[in-house]
Amino acid sequence: MILITGASGQLASQIIAGARQAGLAMLTASRSTDADRQMDFDRPETLDFTGIETLFLTSAGYAEDDVVVRRHGAVLTAARAQGVGHIVYTSLSRASDHLGFALAHRWTEREIRASGMEWTILRNGLYAELIGALAAPRDGRIKTPFGQGRISAVARADLAEAALAVLTAPAAHAGRCYELAGPSAFSVPELAQRLGVPYEPVPFEVERARLSILPLLSFQPPMLMSISSSAAGGFLEADSTDLQELVREPRDALAIACAIAQRSA
Repeated sequence: MILITGASGQLASQIIAGARQAGLAMLTASRSTDADRQMDFDRPETLDFTGIETLFLTSAGYAEDDVVVRRHGAVLTAARAQGVGHIVYTSLSRASDHLGFALAHRWTEREIRASGMEWTILRNGLYAELIGALAAPRDGRIKTPFGQGRISAVARADLAEAALAVLTAPAAHAGRCYELAGPSAFSVPELAQRLGVPYEPVPFEVERARLSILPLLSFQPPMLMSISSSAAGGFLEADSTDLQELVREPRDALAIACAIAQRSA
């Protein structure tokens, strides 16, 4: 039996839909009452992995590092104690190590490898949808300071397809760490050119001030700024990817980013 956590999230919901279509023996878990098993990573007593052979752990990365580490640590402790045999984890691509939210992913990878359970790590690239939303034009121009650096973004649907390929035969992927960055990197200037709008990036100080007055959680502005600074520094282009081992025809990440940017403008 497979259990997929984070069932209400955008990535996990796509994986769940594909797993159901494929007829996989699967249960879902989240805080939502719609899930097969209601679980709250902040309440270890709710973590029920009985009868689960393969646990698909969707990262609970939407928080400060210490919170994410505590959540993931609780899941790994409960999973090991309750007899889970294999854990599949959605991590972050190697090219994203300069991002402000990479640390909790690397900590979790280390603990998974030391857990004694079989494991597969899916190092996902940044979503093309996220880059499109962040680079959406404001006042007819793109102002977000991504510099000239290229970004190996990837369609969320491709990451769901890759995850489904692993869940269809988990044992065949045991001990593998897949780098799932997009195979065709693009820059935000290229995105602007495709949209037919000027690219006039503001200084980091201006962008940080703009983020500070938005209705964001306290940890979000630094995370978002780390995407801009990493892109501008040329650190978000992957030198290789394993995506095509799991996804036959990856989607056009630039086209997806453009569509989201237009919709979000």
